[in-house]
Amino acid sequence: MSRADLSPPSDLRGNTIVVIDDSHAVRTAFEVLLALHGARVLSADGPAAGLGLLAEHGAQLVIQDMNFRREATSGAEGIALFREIRARHPQLPIILLTAWTHLESAVELVRDGAADYIAKPWDDTRLMTTVRNLLELGRARAEAAALRADARAARAALATRFDLRGIVYESEAMHTVVAMATQVAHAEVPVLITGPNGAGKEVLADIVQANSPRADGPYFKVNLGALPPELMESELFGTEAGAFTGARTRSGRFEAADRGTLFLDELGTLSAASQAKLLRVLQTGEFERLGSNETRRSRVRVIAATNAPLREAMRAGAFREDLYYRLNVIELEVPPLSARRADILPLARHFLGADFELRPDAEAALLRYPWPGNVRELQNAVRRACLLSSDRAIGAAALALPASRPVSEGEPEPDRATLEQALARAHGVVAQAARELGLSRQALYRRMERLGLKSEAPRPSGSE
Repeated sequence: MSRADLSPPSDLRGNTIVVIDDSHAVRTAFEVLLALHGARVLSADGPAAGLGLLAEHGAQLVIQDMNFRREATSGAEGIALFREIRARHPQLPIILLTAWTHLESAVELVRDGAADYIAKPWDDTRLMTTVRNLLELGRARAEAAALRADARAARAALATRFDLRGIVYESEAMHTVVAMATQVAHAEVPVLITGPNGAGKEVLADIVQANSPRADGPYFKVNLGALPPELMESELFGTEAGAFTGARTRSGRFEAADRGTLFLDELGTLSAASQAKLLRVLQTGEFERLGSNETRRSRVRVIAATNAPLREAMRAGAFREDLYYRLNVIELEVPPLSARRADILPLARHFLGADFELRPDAEAALLRYPWPGNVRELQNAVRRACLLSSDRAIGAAALALPASRPVSEGEPEPDRATLEQALARAHGVVAQAARELGLSRQALYRRMERLGLKSEAPRPSGSE
């Protein structure tokens, strides 16, 4: 064994490392080396004693031999110990000490989740680098797990207090919007929901309505983009018999939704004439049916949604500024799915139902794809795969996703939680995390630098 680089001292302080080896000399060497760097070292001469130390004291890292009897050379004892530790402590990093005779077994265990393997005799400098990287990775994972636990608790608390209409999400970006929707639900003011097509604007409107004082009142939805301009007015305000050929007396949506809620989707498609009449009913509650001079009143809360850039439309004279500010008392902006990638797999599993499951290659494909069609595109892709797959386990081929492209710099950035989860899944390998996120390595490094994130660890040295 070579001399270790002992600077800086005490850089492992606060970490407990358990060493399991039948050789007293090996245990002593590790105790001296790791203690010089500030680690608390507990050693055991066999599997039973090692498991006992872990149960009693816990640890941040285990270094274990592959054989524990002089006559043993197969590595079977080490394999059994590794699997027992992994079963009891799934997240605990384990370094395997191996001789060339059972190197293949160690490599196989790395594939099964071992952190790394070190050949005997070892190089102290390389060993310490591996130990530091694994402990840093463990801290990052613990912090990420704590953040995820806090986020789960916040989502659970919100779901306990409010009716969230079955919405599925895990991202912090979506949690912020959903929490805001529940906060503004009680206010008797219009709400404008913005965001791209298929991102979930309608379910957000449902949350606002379900938690409002009008939850028990009528609730109507109108897709303005699906209505021809000549039918828009009659749909919203009603008609009188004879207003046009074949017209019959009927109430419009404002009249039917009196004392309730009206959801107007694709607001940006309204004609200039319809915008003026909508502004009037929002200001005064008054309107007339098409073909009638009788003024009627309706007390309706309006929730509007649009994927159109209304500010640009105002500058171009295509949308009334006074109507915009009348509707935009409260704005809820739904981020695209590409900006909340932590929601992709939970949504996919929700759409799969109990009869199907995702293979790892399918999960990776879902995370790589940029989802320009947002949640609606994801739902369609998953449902299509379920219909066409002959296997309960859905693979990437069954999803039949188009070739993915890197996310461009101008698109919304993944949030901190999404980056942390991708780095954790990639074991800190930035190139792998970047591929999953659809980013270049340089783009991911820039985002990590802005958020103060570090790559968690290099690829385990034995896996190359």
